[in-house]
Amino acid sequence: MTALTQFDVKLDKVVRRHAELRDALADPARGGEFAKLSKEYSDLTPLVEAIEALKKARQERDDLTEIAREGDADMRGLADTEVKALDKRIPTLEQNIKLLLLPKDEADERNAILELRAGTGGEEAGLFAAELFRMYQRYAALHHWRFEVMEVSETGIGGVKEAIASISGRDVFHRLKFESGVHRVQRVPETEGSGRIHTSAATVAVLPEAEEVDIKIDDKDLRIDVFRSSGPGGQSVNTTDSAVRITHLPTGLVVQQQDEKSQHKNKAKALKVLRARLYERERQAKEAARAASRKSQVGTGDRSERIRTYNFPQGRVSDHRINLTLYKIDKVMSGEALDEFIEALLAEDQAARLAEVE
Repeated sequence: MTALTQFDVKLDKVVRRHAELRDALADPARGGEFAKLSKEYSDLTPLVEAIEALKKARQERDDLTEIAREGDADMRGLADTEVKALDKRIPTLEQNIKLLLLPKDEADERNAILELRAGTGGEEAGLFAAELFRMYQRYAALHHWRFEVMEVSETGIGGVKEAIASISGRDVFHRLKFESGVHRVQRVPETEGSGRIHTSAATVAVLPEAEEVDIKIDDKDLRIDVFRSSGPGGQSVNTTDSAVRITHLPTGLVVQQQDEKSQHKNKAKALKVLRARLYERERQAKEAARAASRKSQVGTGDRSERIRTYNFPQGRVSDHRINLTLYKIDKVMSGEALDEFIEALLAEDQAARLAEVE
């Protein structure tokens, strides 16, 4: 069986499944499955429409090829021109179908939890982490997403040790998922008198937001500690024990929230982050089993694990995974040019996944 025939067999299965779903949706006895069946039918509809367009184009080409072979001279010329046009169009239709056939990351449509931590580099790393946090905040605003700051642990000089935000909107995780990793900065710190370029780093983690139905957390698996929240340098900013630290005993994951004055609100936020981290662990385990080469890791904050370098003296930003360098660091840091990296990363991922199925 040729590859094309295997491809056609797969397309026929899709069309048959779409017809089965249409019939099932019209069956009153299956009313309890309506939501599930309706979603699958809706997801398959664009693919079936693309398959029908391909079949129509192939049939036209076959008909015109026959005319070009047996018609009169004028008809043969016109038919031959049409056949050449269809020969160019059909591979594009086939490629579009292959893209639609790619398995979707079920997390792509979810909102996200953004976690940012200062890594190697002391105070300068904290300042860079704060700038990255603002970069994503501006990027979210450009996409009309909601950016809610959940937790910020400041260094006292304008930097952050750790910052967490919830980002909600259309395709948030889909667009941000490849931002996870170590981001390295090269520049002369404001505190550097000799003008020497320093290198420091910050880690970014983008986690798909999980609902309670996705991740069940048993109370017996949690240790919850409450304490008085504090500001930079340990100064007390609250006179009540409103800060919350949750330890998930089976995994050892620890989440802390203290931004709210209400202990209840801090606990709710901490559970939201914990669910996202647990969901991401499960998701990464599945992804690793399916394609270990594309498993993303947050890293430890060490500069050697970098995914992107921001070189301020040269005004350039380089993404080392796709060998893309942009000489527009100001526009990247303002969020305006970040899409150039994101679109290239999404295209690279799509190409890699296509290569696996072809």
